[in-house]
Amino acid sequence: MSTRVVIADDHTIVREGLRRILEGQDGIEVSGEAVNGHEVMERVRAGGFELLLLDLSMPGKSGIELIKQVRDEAPRLRILVLTMHEEDQYAVRAIRAGAQGYLTKESAPSQLVSAIRRIAEGRPYISANVAEQLALDVMPGNDEEPHKHLSDREFEIFQLLVGGRGVSEIAGQLHLSVKTVSTHKTRILQKMNAQSVADLVRYAIRHRLSPDSPSG
Repeated sequence: MSTRVVIADDHTIVREGLRRILEGQDGIEVSGEAVNGHEVMERVRAGGFELLLLDLSMPGKSGIELIKQVRDEAPRLRILVLTMHEEDQYAVRAIRAGAQGYLTKESAPSQLVSAIRRIAEGRPYISANVAEQLALDVMPGNDEEPHKHLSDREFEIFQLLVGGRGVSEIAGQLHLSVKTVSTHKTRILQKMNAQSVADLVRYAIRHRLSPDSPSG
């Protein structure tokens, strides 16, 4: 029996590339696509597939919040996150939110098929590093770094701030009011014991949480 997959990504070229990788693979069938959070939820509610291949950064509701909504409405649906974000940035949060796997777009061509097959069998697809982080999180007495105390929404805004986005731009992207984003920004600075966005940027680079961080 085939595993039916819906590809959710707002870039046409990415969806076409993923479709090409999957078409012709035994036991895998691409049954649809979605280009934003709204379409993802329409597909989820319509059903008829077993695995959602989900980009974290799409227009409308996206990221960790979207994973949680999918999980709430379709608890049996399996989710494989496919993203440009390095796993240090989002993987643990995505798994906690309900995803069964996390794959970067860079590694997708070589690992996508095996990841889908593994998740279809009911097994997770995560790296040893992510598995270790998840284990450390549940160990008593583990001193957590400040960024781990951020809520999922705060972490999303933290990422956008260190990526150079202004409060108004973030508000528009996340469909939030400027006041709400400003409140989140204030809380982020407090939780991170930072005086400015520049402090957040330095922290992000040091902890490899920024898209511009060196990967070595």
